[in-house]
Amino acid sequence: MTILQSIFLGIVQGITEFLPVSSSGHLAIMRNIFHIDTGDSILFDILLHAATLLVVIWYFRTDIWMLIKAVLGMIADAAANVRIRAENRNSGEPKPLRRIVKNNYRRYALLLIVATIPTGIIGVLGKKLISDASESLLIPGICLLITGVLLLISDRAENTVKIPKDIRYQEAAIVGIAQGLATLPGLSRSGTTITASLLCGFERSFAVRFSFILSIPAILGAALLEVKDLAGESVTAGMAGTYAAGMIAAAAVGFVCIRIMLGAVRKKKFRYFAFYCFAAGVLAIAGNFLL
Repeated sequence: MTILQSIFLGIVQGITEFLPVSSSGHLAIMRNIFHIDTGDSILFDILLHAATLLVVIWYFRTDIWMLIKAVLGMIADAAANVRIRAENRNSGEPKPLRRIVKNNYRRYALLLIVATIPTGIIGVLGKKLISDASESLLIPGICLLITGVLLLISDRAENTVKIPKDIRYQEAAIVGIAQGLATLPGLSRSGTTITASLLCGFERSFAVRFSFILSIPAILGAALLEVKDLAGESVTAGMAGTYAAGMIAAAAVGFVCIRIMLGAVRKKKFRYFAFYCFAAGVLAIAGNFLL
């Protein structure tokens, strides 16, 4: 793989990770169509996703910092409750326990944890299927057609005002299942999770934030699952430069596209991406039989 090919794949990753058109599907399609040989490098895939992950962390850094403080606060209050319970056994005047989930960010953090569980289970159980599905154009093509349908549905979803305090844990689990299924190439992770969130009644801006922040543990978990496969992979100085070029391209383009995505959800403009997914899906399916 050349530096130009690495930059090209980085641009594809940056665009498709944040716009609802499936990054894994497009990477699989581009590799097949242009016969780009990455040497089956797992590290390169991990680094491209790491680049866009850093964009998410930077863009939503305020939310993420508040979520970290919320989790630490819940741990501290839970530990304090253990101590209070022990003291109350020997006290004539029992002290009240601390409330664990006492604000929106604490509820938000728990919703993310609940949603991450089904994503992780599906990701582990379906790893082999996902890998095999990326080897041809047929599955990515079919999944792109499904993504197009989901995007049209999301544009028609009613505007609702559910924020963390109004969202049930079952609804968060549904979004997590949607994210797990979206590991199939061609099924957009952001498009699928945002559509699931909107159908569950999430407020539109919150649906986007929830979707992207939910991707953080998913990407980190997927990277951890791949670490054991990196043992036999060697990286030369030239390869390191090539990989770095792809990462920079993915991060730079991704930062622009995440802003476009936020505007598209607020203004109900997903249909334009849906039409693109339909066209790309048809071309991919046709290419599977013609190439």
